[in-house]
Amino acid sequence: MNRQRRKTENQKSAGDRGQWASKREYVLVMSGNVVGLGNVWRFPYLCYKNGGGAFLVPYGLLAVVCGIPLFLLEASVGQYTQEGFITSWRKMCPLMQGIGYGQLMITLCFFIYILIEVWALLYLVFSFRSQLPWASCENTWNTANCLGLQTFNSSNVTANQTNTTSAATEFWERRVLGMSGGIEDLGSVRWELALCLLACWMFCYFSIWKGVRSSGKVAYFTATFPYVTLLILLIRGLTLPGAWDGIYYYLYPNLNRLVWIEAGSQIFFSYSLTAGFLNVIASYNEYNNNCYKDCFWLCLLNSGTSFVAGFVVFSVLGFMAHKQGVTVDTVAESGPGLAFIVYPQATAMMPLPQFWTVCFFLMLILLTVDTHMFVRHKSNYIVTFHLKLYFNLSFFKSRLFLLQGGIYIFQLIDFYGSTRVCQNFMAICECLAVGWIFGADRFSNIIEDMTGQRPSVFFKLCWKYIIPLLSLVSQKINDWYTYPDWAYALGWTMTLSSVLMVPLWAAGQMCLTAGTFKQVSIHPLQSSLAEEKHWRGGSNC
Repeated sequence: MNRQRRKTENQKSAGDRGQWASKREYVLVMSGNVVGLGNVWRFPYLCYKNGGGAFLVPYGLLAVVCGIPLFLLEASVGQYTQEGFITSWRKMCPLMQGIGYGQLMITLCFFIYILIEVWALLYLVFSFRSQLPWASCENTWNTANCLGLQTFNSSNVTANQTNTTSAATEFWERRVLGMSGGIEDLGSVRWELALCLLACWMFCYFSIWKGVRSSGKVAYFTATFPYVTLLILLIRGLTLPGAWDGIYYYLYPNLNRLVWIEAGSQIFFSYSLTAGFLNVIASYNEYNNNCYKDCFWLCLLNSGTSFVAGFVVFSVLGFMAHKQGVTVDTVAESGPGLAFIVYPQATAMMPLPQFWTVCFFLMLILLTVDTHMFVRHKSNYIVTFHLKLYFNLSFFKSRLFLLQGGIYIFQLIDFYGSTRVCQNFMAICECLAVGWIFGADRFSNIIEDMTGQRPSVFFKLCWKYIIPLLSLVSQKINDWYTYPDWAYALGWTMTLSSVLMVPLWAAGQMCLTAGTFKQVSIHPLQSSLAEEKHWRGGSNC
C-alpha cells in the first residue's frame, strides 16, 4: 500500500538521522523549548500592563485560534517529513521553501539570547558573596547618587522620585554592562562576561554534540528543574508581606487598557512559533507519535506556566513595593529590567537573600539553555552546522555584545530580528503553503494517518482563513533609548532579510523551473498523496 510505503520510507529516514529515545525525552525537550523567558519576564508584565485579568480573554482566544493550530501545523510538518525546517518545506511545497530560509534568518538572531544566560551566570557567581553587591552602595562602581536598600527602607524614596539611582541599577549598568553613552560608542570588551559566554557555549556544546541522544538526556534536568525553583519561589512569594497587593495589580481587570495585539505577540513569542524550532524537534519523533494530542498538552503547559509565573513575579513586586512604601506600578517592569534590577533588589530584601537569588538566576539560566538545545537537520549535521557555526561563529561574533555598548545592539536585534512583521508574515506563508497549495484536507489526512485522529474542521478553518486574515501591525522599538537613523535602517534590513526570502524564492522557482504554477508547487510526495482516496474510500484532494 502507498500509505505503508510512505510510513516505511519515513521510518528509514528517521533511523538514519536518529530519534528521541522515548516519548518522555521529546516532551521534555519540547516543553523546555516552548517554556522560557517569555513566560517569566514578559507575560506577567504584559498581563498587568494590558488589562490585568481582562488580558486573559484575548490571550486565551488567540491561543485557541492561532497558537494551537500553528503549533500543530509546524510539529506535524516536521514529524511527517522527518526533516529540518528548510528541507521539510521543500518536501511539502517546493515553491514555499523560502519559508525555511526565512526562518533560518530569524533563528540566527536567536543566538543573542545566550547573552541573558551570560548575564544570569555572572549574577549567579556574585550571589554566593556574603554581601550581595547590588544591595549596598559601598562598592567601587557606585556613584554619589546611589541609594542602597537601607536608604530605601528608611526614607521611603525611590530612584524615580529623586535624582538618584538604586544600588541594583548601578550594579547592572556600571558593574555588569559598563554601559556606554550609546550605540555609537561601543567601548571595550567586558572580560568577565566573555568568560561566562565561553562557559555557556561549552555547556551548550556538550549538551548537543551527540545529537538527540545527549540533548534528550540533558533535558531531564534543564526542563524539570526550572519548575522546582518556580514552585519554591511561588511558595516564598505568597508568604511575603504585601504579596497580595502585587497579585491584585496583576489580575485586576481593566478594560480601558486592554490591547489585543499584545496578546497575539505573546502567543507567537512564548509558543516558539514561526522560528522553525517546532519542526526540528518534532522531526525526531516516531511516525506514529500522536502529535495531535501533544500540541494541546504542550500549549496548555506553556500558558499555565505563564499564568503561574505571574504570581511568582508580582508577589515579589508587591513585597518590594510594600517595603518601599510605594505602589506596585512604580516597581513593575518587563524584560532585563525585571530580571536584573527589580527581582535581585527584591530578593536582597528577604531573609536568606543569597538562597533566593541563587534559585532565581539558576532558573533563568536553565530556561535560556533549553532555547539553545534544539537540534538541526541530521545527526551529523548537528556537528557540522550547529557546533561549528553556532560555537565558532556565535561565540566570536557574540563578543560584539560584550562591549560596553553591546546592550544597545542586543535591544536592536531583539526587536528587529523577530519582530511582529516577521512572525505574522511567516505565519501567513505557512498557512498559505499548507492550507491552500498543499491542501488543508490532504494535510488533515496526513495527521490522521500518523496519529489515528482526524483534526477538527476548526483547524482547517484556522489554517485557511482565520490566521491569514490576522493584521500586520507595526510596533515601535522600546523608547528607553533613541537610536540614530542608521541603526533603524539596519534593523529593518534584518527584518526584510527574513521576510523577502519567501517571495524571492518563489519568484526564482517560477522563473527557473519549467511548467505551470501547479507543476512548480507540487512535490512528488504531494503527488503520491492523491492515492489516498484508495485507502480512504474517497478523495478529499
